[in-house]
Amino acid sequence: MTQTEARSTVTQARKRARYLTGVLWHVGAFVIINAFFWILDLAVGQDGLQWAYWITGAWAFALAFHLLAFFIDGRQLEDRKTRHYLE
Repeated sequence: MTQTEARSTVTQARKRARYLTGVLWHVGAFVIINAFFWILDLAVGQDGLQWAYWITGAWAFALAFHLLAFFIDGRQLEDRKTRHYLE
């Protein structure tokens, strides 16, 4: 392995770790904030839930795309396609 390849591998590993950290922060914020919304909705709402499920549903949809982007990147799709187009 050459020095350039080693740097490239380290750079990719750092990028992947940074992206994982972002995904984990997103999941943590999702759980904590939505729990607060559900408790708030149950505490001050009328009979049962009124609005919290809408926020959770929309946010879960966005979180699903964030997770999908993480897993697709994990397969190095972008690198493979770049090499393919360069050939």
